Formats: sequence, C-alpha cells, structure tokens
Amino acid sequence: MLSLVSAPPFWLRDNCPCSGCRDPRNGQKLFQITELPAGLAVGSVQPATTPDGAPAHEVVWAPDGHRSVYPESWLGAHLPGTAADGGDGRGEDDKELWDAAGLAGRLPEADWADYVTDPAARATALDSVLRLGFVLLRGVPVRDRQVLDVARTFGYVRETNYGELFEVRVEADPNNLAFTGARITPHTDNPYRDPVPTLQLLHCLTNAAQGGDSGLVDGFHAASLLRAEDPGAYEVLTRVPVPFAFADARTELRAHRPLIGTDPAGRIREIRFNNRSIGTLHQPAGVLDAFYAAYRRFGELLLRPGLQLDFRLTPGDCLIFDNTRLLHARTAFAESGDRHLQGAYADIDGLASTLAVLRRKDTPA
Repeated sequence: MLSLVSAPPFWLRDNCPCSGCRDPRNGQKLFQITELPAGLAVGSVQPATTPDGAPAHEVVWAPDGHRSVYPESWLGAHLPGTAADGGDGRGEDDKELWDAAGLAGRLPEADWADYVTDPAARATALDSVLRLGFVLLRGVPVRDRQVLDVARTFGYVRETNYGELFEVRVEADPNNLAFTGARITPHTDNPYRDPVPTLQLLHCLTNAAQGGDSGLVDGFHAASLLRAEDPGAYEVLTRVPVPFAFADARTELRAHRPLIGTDPAGRIREIRFNNRSIGTLHQPAGVLDAFYAAYRRFGELLLRPGLQLDFRLTPGDCLIFDNTRLLHARTAFAESGDRHLQGAYADIDGLASTLAVLRRKDTPA
C-alpha cells in the first residue's frame, strides 16, 4: 500500500484503466497528459475488486475526485522498483548470443510443411529469428517469387529500389557486387537506408556453381567481444557517425549512423557494417585516426576463426535473418556455374507481432 501511495502520481494516473480514461474496445487512452490537474496527488487508497472479482486497490485522486481501480496483479508487475527496464526486445539482453561452436548440432531450422500448417512450429521458427537472429526453412517450394509468400506468412514485404524482390545471380551490368561471383565478406545490407530493412530473406532456387557457400556472424556477439577486449574501440564505434551511401542511375540513398548502435541504456541494439557502402568521413584528424583503428579492430574480429557459421544453401532452403544483428557472407563462386537466389526484405516488428499473436492464442484463458 505504501508503495502505491508513494508512486509517481502522473505515472499512476496515466495508467488508469477505467472506461473514462481508456476506450474499452481497444484500450487506447482517451485523454492528453495536459488535461490532468497540475496539482495531481493521491487522495486516498482503499481495497477493492475488479469487475471479475480479482483483488485490487482503488485510488481517489485529488483535486478532481477521479477514481481509479488498479488490479494487484498489475501493480505487482509494474510499480516502480518491481522490475528493471528490459527494453523492447531488440537489444542484446533479450538475445542469445552465439558463435559457430555454440550452434553446433542445433541449427534453428523448420520444415516448410510443418511451418505453414502447425502454429506451434511457426512460433518456434519465428522465436528463433528474435532470439538467435535467424531460422532456416527447409523444403520451401522452388518456384519464382516464392520468397514473397514466405515473407507474408509473418509480415509484409519491404519494397525498395531493388523491387519487391531481388535476384541474387550474376548480372551483365551489376549495380551491386552481390550480383557478381565475387567473394562477399560479412556485412549487413542497406546501411544507407533510414530506416534500414530489419529482416532479410534469401530463397535458394539453384546452387550448382562451384563455391557460393553462405556464412553468418552474430554481430551482437562480436560487438560484445570488442567491448570486453577493447573498450576504447567499442566506444568510438558507438559514437562516431558513419556516412553510408548508395547511388546508381535511378537511386541515391544516404544515412549517417554509427557501426554499433545502442539503446538509451547502452545495450547493443543495431549493427551497420558494410565496407562497400562507407562513404568519406568528415571528422577532425584525431577522430579519424581513432575511428579507423577501431574500425579495423572490429573488422578483424568479425573475421576471427570460430565466429562465422558456414553452411551451403540448397534448392528449397529459405533463410530468414535479422539484418540489424547478423552479418552475412558468401564465398566466391564460378560465374559460369548456375547459382540463383531470390531475396526480399521485411520488418521485424511484423514478425514479432505475428509471434505474439500466436503465443496469445496458445495461452489458456
């Protein structure tokens, strides 16, 4: 009771659940913070019950006499001091960080037939994307534009200048090195966008070329290693904005962001790392020296043996991964060979929403 009386009054009143403060049909607030009395204070508190009989406490507010009934279960979960801020699920504390050895024998994968018919299997697969950063769907139909159907099982396709989907194959006049047979080192896609696409899908249609194996690196794990091994370099890469840019005949995109993005609590939340897209930094000479030393240190760490998970996509495989966390790579391949993936972008909020609804349906009333 004392903790309720001492709770910040504007916080407590802002969370009033009554039908005069929240629309009972959708839970949205019906008032502005400016409409609350300036001298707001808890007038009195007494035991009460909710409409369904659960124990609660009723607050009578001064000076306006408004009455709010707070369930004990809500107070126990939300009163200040009852729980630390866990963030929005996007930061490092909400992830399982890994290296290649840590995933040995437990690659997150799902059979397509199970994924589309069994809500529990779909929930497990989507949870892997949030927790580990990726999932590999097996047995996805090998047909044109199927990758779009995969994306729509959990969210919405993020269309870009590359279109609804993009063809990862050798092109005669490529506007991106991805459309050649060149080796591609670990990177995140589209760092020059704001906002960056948070999810990427790659669906293998054929992979008969010599070479062209895939790799993934947990960027959050790599950044946490940098923080432990070289705190100065880590601090530089979380602070110095990097100009990322992309341009072709029809498009010009730019975004200035650090290589390692953090949330207000300092937790790792985003990696933007793409050597092909870094523009010219304009900083004092001392800052540039510090940045390039840290950038090189992080680049070396990302190539450290044991961090990258290597595998080969085969026809019918569809990889879904978090583009703000995982760096992806591929070995060079013979351009005379037949290698064709179709890719698409989506956003992680749609996936998280689909997973939350699946879990809600699975929770007994």
